[in-house]
Amino acid sequence: MNICVFLSAADLADRYTRPAREFAQLIGKGGHTLVWGGSESGLMKVVADGVQEAGGRLVGVSVDFLADKARTNADEMVIARDLAERKALLLEKADAVVIMVGGTGTLDEATEILELKKHGKHDKPIVLLNTAGFYDGLHQQFQRMEDEGFLPIPLTDLVFFAKDGASALAHLEEAAEQR
Repeated sequence: MNICVFLSAADLADRYTRPAREFAQLIGKGGHTLVWGGSESGLMKVVADGVQEAGGRLVGVSVDFLADKARTNADEMVIARDLAERKALLLEKADAVVIMVGGTGTLDEATEILELKKHGKHDKPIVLLNTAGFYDGLHQQFQRMEDEGFLPIPLTDLVFFAKDGASALAHLEEAAEQR
């Protein structure tokens, strides 16, 4: 399975890097391919290293203005013209999406991928990996959106909130079997 991961390229604390590394190793050991932003920095590097060390493949999609930070030993690396093209290529190359901790770029990617799914433009499973409760507030907001009628499909059909990497991967593998 090609698993697209949206996440930060920042250097982060162990409470985020340790679970990310563990999840990456599960991806690699499971024989899956990481599809990611292609960066050799921060948490993106941690995850790519973990997948590669565990025997998984790496497919990166960087963007022109960040090409100098792209990983040089990925199995495949594509350089997009801009962020919009990058997001489209990431989704195109993925069978499933995992949203990990990140800043505004990650939030932008997450909301676009969720909006596309809400409108039926794809049916790929989406998991929000809620490491250290990072997305508790977002989960609460999504629940309010559902409760107050802002979501045309049930929240559980839109996104799965996982507490750890093992439950995230189990959900994706189960979803893949049902497709």
